[in-house]
Amino acid sequence: MHFAYPVTLSGQRDGKILVSFPDVPEALTEGENEPEALTEAEDCLVAALGGYISRGWALPDPSIAGNRPTVRLPERIAGKLALYAAMRERKMLPATLAEKLGKPRAWVDHLLDLDEPSRTVHLQYALTTASESPIEATAE
Repeated sequence: MHFAYPVTLSGQRDGKILVSFPDVPEALTEGENEPEALTEAEDCLVAALGGYISRGWALPDPSIAGNRPTVRLPERIAGKLALYAAMRERKMLPATLAEKLGKPRAWVDHLLDLDEPSRTVHLQYALTTASESPIEATAE
């Protein structure tokens, strides 16, 4: 999954630029000009997607940008989102992944926290383990 989301930039009456994400309606921000608005957009998008994780929601797939600018998330954030998406796809709880990794639950929680720094090697290790795990069967 790529984590580059298209944005819509709209001029406001006060001269500021409003930034919205068609795929993440909760993410709205603004800036004094376009470069500032796009800089603010990354932080806003990270905060909104962190909310998706805390609520257990599926991450929205980015739509095709066309001629719109995009906000590409940093590698560390993209790794955390990929880990969350793999776990959610497999209906894997953080405690289950922690057990598979032989790590404490808090270690996995830290990896999933978009505000916390994590080493790429740790994210890759957890993502590989989560991705290789079978998808949990659900009772019907």
